[in-house]
Amino acid sequence: MDKTDIKSMNLEELTEYITSLGEAKFRAKQIYEWLHVKLVDSYDRMSNIPQKLRDLLTENTTLVALKQVRVQVSKEDKTAKYLFQLHDGNLIESVLMHYHHGNSVCISSQAGCRMGCKFCASTLDGLARSLTPSEMLDQIYRIQASTGERVSNVVVMGSGEPFDNFENFIKFQQLLSDENGLNISARNLTVSTCGLVPRIYEFADMCLPTTLAISLHAPNDEMRKKLMPIANKYSVREIVEACRYYVEKTGRRVTFEYSLVKGQNDSAECAEQLSRLIAGLNCHVNLIPVNPVKERNFERSEAADINKFKNKLEKNKINVTIRREMGKDIDGACGQLRKHYKDEIADIVKE
Repeated sequence: MDKTDIKSMNLEELTEYITSLGEAKFRAKQIYEWLHVKLVDSYDRMSNIPQKLRDLLTENTTLVALKQVRVQVSKEDKTAKYLFQLHDGNLIESVLMHYHHGNSVCISSQAGCRMGCKFCASTLDGLARSLTPSEMLDQIYRIQASTGERVSNVVVMGSGEPFDNFENFIKFQQLLSDENGLNISARNLTVSTCGLVPRIYEFADMCLPTTLAISLHAPNDEMRKKLMPIANKYSVREIVEACRYYVEKTGRRVTFEYSLVKGQNDSAECAEQLSRLIAGLNCHVNLIPVNPVKERNFERSEAADINKFKNKLEKNKINVTIRREMGKDIDGACGQLRKHYKDEIADIVKE
């Protein structure tokens, strides 16, 4: 029999579960606080919970607590990249970034990814599995517990496609913003999708204050198909149309992520096409100098070309910034640390 994932329950669900064990309701509130405020990784640390109940929970539930395998800290800006191991041996990455407005954590939503984007290391070994709400949450919890510093912003832009794990992502968001837990506002959460159009509409209808980011990376379908297999299913026009619906429903601005690849999508004509595509839409373009991945032959655009691209968008009245690069001296690109570690283990096994 599968054990109950206690950390993926909201307070109402946990209360129902605890009372079904014949315990008083107030025990659920105590346990919830231990899990989501005090961030304990063991029932043994729940000092005000009777031993009998702790034993019962140990027998019937699982308390997700990720194992920290490796941490790389940038000497330049103190950005820290964490490699965590799940209970089944799968590996995921998370990143802690320090800003003047607070600490931001970028988390993974899946172990690996099946979207196949050509410039991303996360897709090289395909999708192992999707993460549970508790596994998404615990990336933040382990980082906050290890640093002793409050996390104020969360971005779901690590390994995986969040909208390919939609129900678990929504449950994660609800738990993250719960006032009984860490209480990180949904306004301080950003989710990035490569463009699963039906899910964008579904997300829009929820009218949540979360920031939606679209991994676009090309201004037309022909170019996008060379970079992102998902473009064979959903056109850029369909994606932008879904984004217009999202803006109408939520009143929120959409962010378009655009990785600049030398000689492929960084021309003045590309900037002009992109301007026409998103004209009149309440949006922001985040230009990203691509992180080279050794298994691919992509190179980052020259600084001069990046600035020309930005200037062309600004001339066309498009709100645009060039993403500040952080952690350049560590395995910065999504999926790189996980891939390097797996390669190291494989080499050891061969020897």
